[in-house]
Amino acid sequence: MVSSPISEILITAETKFSGDAKIIQVEPPKGLGLTWAEFKYQIPNAFRSALIGLGIGILPGIGGSTSGMLSYVTAKNSSKYPERFGHGCPDGVVATETANNATIGGALIPLLVLGIPGDGVTAMMLGGFLIHGLSAGPLLFVKNADVVYGIFAACMVCITIMLLVETWGIKYFVRLLKIPKHILMPCILVLCCVGAYATNNRVFDVQSTILFGVIGYLYHKLGLQTTPFVLCFLVGGMMETYLRRGIMTYKSFGAFFQRPIFDVFFFVAIAIVIWSVIKSNRDRKQGKVI
Repeated sequence: MVSSPISEILITAETKFSGDAKIIQVEPPKGLGLTWAEFKYQIPNAFRSALIGLGIGILPGIGGSTSGMLSYVTAKNSSKYPERFGHGCPDGVVATETANNATIGGALIPLLVLGIPGDGVTAMMLGGFLIHGLSAGPLLFVKNADVVYGIFAACMVCITIMLLVETWGIKYFVRLLKIPKHILMPCILVLCCVGAYATNNRVFDVQSTILFGVIGYLYHKLGLQTTPFVLCFLVGGMMETYLRRGIMTYKSFGAFFQRPIFDVFFFVAIAIVIWSVIKSNRDRKQGKVI
């Protein structure tokens, strides 16, 4: 969602005008910017975030934004120092980017197995399959196994290219932080509006982007969490649609509990909610920042 950068632009502009802005000297990092000890420390976080991204990617239509938010919240709740999140903590960066990348691979699963695109990219791939007379689904592995293995090989090539570009280019990427904020922020704002307009070629999308950016700024001023709002906005309508569709199919809500897959997801979700409430109360009693 591009409204989040707009809220950050407003927050940064307020900090600039209030005189609280600080000039940070950024040194070009060596290698990937992580030491071997930091890399080993982030392995559990990356593995957990990858599983979250994979699971979200398998569910059609949700996308990387949701997986990034969920992995960020999970990493923050699991961290011993949640107060560092939002101030450049590596744990949050690793969690969101790992989940976002894992979502792409997860979205390929429903496309190749069921013929259902998981996101916008796989929807374009499905269109390419139809143009070339290929039908996505189980038979694709039988009739056109070369195409499937070609997709797998392309994914591995892309991962290798990304690793090389990041390794060689990170020392130049960090120099973007030296660009004055009064130049960088307007450029980001223009790109957000252009991206919102290019999606459906509607000015209404640009107006909605600015509106929700202002709402995000108000949430920040009031000390409210924006993640629950964004998650409900992204998946709320979809959840209601498929819930009604499922109830109409099985005639009653109780029929869902006769499905083992539903039981697993349902009770795991309940356990996560209970654990989050208990942990939140415990941290509040210990005086930790949540």
